[in-house]
Amino acid sequence: MINEHQPYPAYKPSGVEWLGDVPDHWEVKRLRNVVNMRVSNVDKHVKADEEPVRLCNYVDVYKKDYVNKQMDFMQATATADEIERFRLEKDDVLITKDSEAWDDIGVPALVTEPAPDLISGYHLALLRPRTDELVGGYLLRALQSKSLAYQFHIEAKGVTRYGLAHDSIKSVWLPLPPFSEQIAIDRYLDYTDRCIRRYVSSRKQVIELLEEYRQAVIHHAVTRGLDPDVRFKPSGVEWLGDMPAHWKTKRLKTIGRIRYGLGQPPRELAEGLPLIRATNVDHGRIIDKNLLYIDPLDVPSGRDAVLREKEIIVVRSGAYTGDSAIIPKAYDGAITGYDMVVSVTGAQPEFVAMALLCKYVRDDQLIVASTRSAQPHLNAEELGTAILLIPPLNEQAAIVAYLDKATADIDAAIDRARREIELLDEYRTRLIADVVTGKVDVREAAAELSAV
Repeated sequence: MINEHQPYPAYKPSGVEWLGDVPDHWEVKRLRNVVNMRVSNVDKHVKADEEPVRLCNYVDVYKKDYVNKQMDFMQATATADEIERFRLEKDDVLITKDSEAWDDIGVPALVTEPAPDLISGYHLALLRPRTDELVGGYLLRALQSKSLAYQFHIEAKGVTRYGLAHDSIKSVWLPLPPFSEQIAIDRYLDYTDRCIRRYVSSRKQVIELLEEYRQAVIHHAVTRGLDPDVRFKPSGVEWLGDMPAHWKTKRLKTIGRIRYGLGQPPRELAEGLPLIRATNVDHGRIIDKNLLYIDPLDVPSGRDAVLREKEIIVVRSGAYTGDSAIIPKAYDGAITGYDMVVSVTGAQPEFVAMALLCKYVRDDQLIVASTRSAQPHLNAEELGTAILLIPPLNEQAAIVAYLDKATADIDAAIDRARREIELLDEYRTRLIADVVTGKVDVREAAAELSAV
């Protein structure tokens, strides 16, 4: 734990207000003094007179701490001069220099395995540590700390898309231990990070298994009902098979109204209304991680963007296409983002919300419809034509009540595992910040690791 580590014996003022005191044998330098920076102008294109390359781009850095030659990169072409200037080398650190979100600026990744045809892409800045002054692994960890990353955030300029000027990147202050100590810090943080990631991976596997079990319980109830002796009949839909004889098949548009959310996000406002986006929709639940708050005065009055309790939000495009969640009372009055909203009128909303999460609706209909184009995308017509199995209203209510009870313990276990992951992420973030700013001394711990 962090509290097991002691501070350094002596400190001195860093001369940088936000950094405070640093160990008295450390230096503090601007990034320009310890790295050579190159900003690529190579974007995705194919030209006959250029050489084929693999392009390391924004998504490769934003989603990964490390870049290696085995990853699946974008194919492009570049001139011989561009390849020479922007080819990746071991211990290079790449950072995102523009993004739609200001806090996605300055995200770093370390190059661990280069390749002759692997070059930096357009949305990145390549930081090459100067020999014997800066360790690439230490630079990665330093830029991962929130206190250093904040320097990028306050310098980011833009309205709908944010970017960093070259001088803003070069002017970032960096606490700088001696070279050998940087190696020790890198070794220690790499070890602790691997331990944390292994445990997080095990928790994620538990969550995945619990969610699969939860979906199986829901699927059986909303497609077969609660009566084990119920008679079945052909549904009339080839891929759907049999259904309880007294149930009906209905298209979603016949039991609810579907509308689109906002095309463009309104201005952010700390004390404003919550904006529910695709990233806040998670297998039937609204989660508040990375929740944005927006100015209600900037919400177009003609878009009917206000969400009401028991309406269902359905993700319209991207990686989460087809996922959905019912709006709980806590988010009544929130604003919907780019996605679609279903107001159920001809059935119990909770039952429809559960049905939309089932394989026969989400996987076999919505996701199939959304993948007809290169980018997953679902429109209101495709959503509205989805076929649902609908029992009588009293049976819908009974199924909902049963599932609320049957899934309560599963949901509690999932929540506990997610909370463990959150706490570990918070611990990792704090540990990195305390180590790279010299608040704790890990030299002895690093020496023990090297002796193992």
